[in-house]
Amino acid sequence: MTTLDQLQPGDKAQIVRIDGVDGIAARLREMGFVAGELVQYVRRAPLGDPVKCAIHGCRVAVRSGEAQRVFVEPQH
Repeated sequence: MTTLDQLQPGDKAQIVRIDGVDGIAARLREMGFVAGELVQYVRRAPLGDPVKCAIHGCRVAVRSGEAQRVFVEPQH
């Protein structure tokens, strides 16, 4: 298991859990980052933040700190 920010461009992974019970964790869940969902790491911004990923057919950008809270299981 790893975190979303550790994936490489093009990698797909299944979300295992989101760390925390605060507003940021709630916002991630509202955007579709819930256990069992598949997410694809698209790319990192040129300066390293934010991280762009695809989930539910949409592309979303999340800060690296937020991506570190999304625990995933890479799919091969």
